[in-house]
Amino acid sequence: MPGFTILRDMQHYVGKIRTIRNEIRTQRFLNALPPDIRKDIGWPYMYAERRMRGN
Repeated sequence: MPGFTILRDMQHYVGKIRTIRNEIRTQRFLNALPPDIRKDIGWPYMYAERRMRGN
């Protein structure tokens, strides 16, 4: 049924938007941490490597 396909596509799209918003919110939170804590957790270096690998 075509109606279910459209609904599934919309749910997939909304899920992607939600994921992107959550990633942006997390990046803002991590960037707000003091530099020494960011260094201890490897931010943003570990994140950049992970994004390049596609995980």
